[in-house]
Amino acid sequence: MAQLFESVVLALQSIWANKLRSLLTLLGNIVAVSSIITVVALLTGVNAAVSDAIVSDLGADAFTIERMGITQNEDEFERMRNNPRVTIDDVAAVKRFSTSVVAIMAQAQTRTRVAYRDEELETVQVQGVSDQYFEFSTFDAERGRMITPTEIKRKRLVTLIGWGTADRLFGGADPLDKAIRIAGVPFTVVGVSKKKGSAFGQSMDEFVVIPLGSYQRLFGARQSLALMVKPRDATLASYAKDEARVALRVERGLKAKEPDNFGIVASDSVLGIFQQATAGIAVLLVGIVGLSLLVGGIVIMNIMLMVVSERTREIGLRKALGAKRRDIMSQVLTESVTLSVVGGIVGIALGALFSTIISSLTPVPSAVEAWSVALGVFITAVVGLFFGWMPARRAAMLDPIEALRRE
Repeated sequence: MAQLFESVVLALQSIWANKLRSLLTLLGNIVAVSSIITVVALLTGVNAAVSDAIVSDLGADAFTIERMGITQNEDEFERMRNNPRVTIDDVAAVKRFSTSVVAIMAQAQTRTRVAYRDEELETVQVQGVSDQYFEFSTFDAERGRMITPTEIKRKRLVTLIGWGTADRLFGGADPLDKAIRIAGVPFTVVGVSKKKGSAFGQSMDEFVVIPLGSYQRLFGARQSLALMVKPRDATLASYAKDEARVALRVERGLKAKEPDNFGIVASDSVLGIFQQATAGIAVLLVGIVGLSLLVGGIVIMNIMLMVVSERTREIGLRKALGAKRRDIMSQVLTESVTLSVVGGIVGIALGALFSTIISSLTPVPSAVEAWSVALGVFITAVVGLFFGWMPARRAAMLDPIEALRRE
C-alpha cells in the first residue's frame, strides 16, 4: 500500500512539474469523458422532462384514441391521412363494448385569442372537454372549482383557466367570477389550475378549458376529437386498449384483414419512440468517446515510453537494489493509470460545467448522473492500464547493468 501511494504521489508530482505536456497528453481523455458527462446529463434531463410532460398530458395509465396515431414514415402518414374523424359516436361505442374502462373524455383543442379588458393574449390553447374530464388527473382546480358535468352538458359559457393565463390576464387580482373573452365570446372564470411549470421553454400553464359543446359552437363541430380513455386499474391498461380497438373496429365495420382507421396513443409508446431517437445520439457518443480514448491512450503510451527512457538509470538502480520485475511494472502502471484518471477527473468537471451552461442558456434541462461519473473514472483507469502495459513491460525487462551504464 505504501508503494502504491508513493507511485501515485510521484505521478502527480510529474503531472504538476510538466503541466503543458500533461495537458496535451490528457486531451483525448478529457474530450472523451467530458463528452460522456455532458451528453448523458443532457439526455437524462431531456428524458425526465419528456416523461413528465407526456405523463402530465396523457396520464400514467390513460391512453388516447385519435384520428391519426403515431406515424414513423411517409407511407404510414399517407395511409392514415384519410382516416375518418373521431366523433362522439366513437365514445358511445367504446363505452358499450369495453368492460375495463371507467371513464372516457372527448376533447378538441385549438389556439385562439383570449382577453380580459385591455389585456390580450394572442395564442392561448383552448380545450373543449366532455363531462367526464374531471376523472383525469391532468385537470385540477387550485382556486375556485372545476366545470361541472351539468354545465358541460348544457354548454354553459364557463371556463377553467391555467395558472399562466390567470397571471398574465389578471396579475394579482382575483380572476374568479370574472368574464374573459375567448375568440370574442365572454366566458365566466370558475376555477384556476395549479401551476404546472414549463417544458423546453414552453409554458404548460397558458390554456383555458371550456365545455365541448361551447367549443364546437365557437370553432365548428367538424373537427376530429381525441378520446382520452382511463382504465379501471393501471394493470388493465393493455387489456383496455385491446377492448377499445375491438369496439372501434366493430363500430366502423372493419374487416379482419383491414388495418385500423384510427390511432391509439399511450405514454409508453410515445416514450418508446423518443428513446429510439435518443439511442442514435448514444451511438454517436460511443464513436466520439472511442476515437478520443484511442488517441488519448496512444499519447499516454508514448509519454510513458519517454518517461521510462528518461528514468532508465533510476529503474536500473532500483533493480540493482533488489526491486523485482513486478515492482517496476506496478510502479509504471500506477503512474500511467494515475495520469489517465486525472484526465478523466478534469473531463468530469468540464462535462458538468458544460451541461450546466447549456441548461442555463437554453430550455434543455440537464442532470449529472452518478453512474456516468463512475463510468468516466473507470474508463480512463482501464485506458491507463491497457496503454501503460507496454511501457511497464519494457521498464521491467531492462537489464540493471545496461541501465546503470546509460547516461
